[in-house]
Amino acid sequence: MKILIEWILRAVIVMVVAYYLPGFYVESFIGALSLVLVLGLLNMVLKPILHLFSLPITIMTLGLFSLVINGVILMLAIYLVPGVWAVSFGVALLASILISLLSVLVGVFKK
Repeated sequence: MKILIEWILRAVIVMVVAYYLPGFYVESFIGALSLVLVLGLLNMVLKPILHLFSLPITIMTLGLFSLVINGVILMLAIYLVPGVWAVSFGVALLASILISLLSVLVGVFKK
């Protein structure tokens, strides 16, 4: 039950970001749920591999390259989920930062 609530909360966060961020669009709540599911799967499978291969540049940028990896993962998820799109990579990068920050904020208040 806890996983289902977190899934719905993250979909609401995606909808809020899509509402306030120009250039990032989600057609429906089902699209947001699908995006959150695909993001979770990509973060579980692909993100560790990307972090491993980009470790030198991540160290050189003091960890800021991790934000770019988050943007790449979000762009890939947007490509895989119909009904969700971003105008550019910059918008997807900003959306991934906002989604992450709001998820942390909701996590703090949830406990």
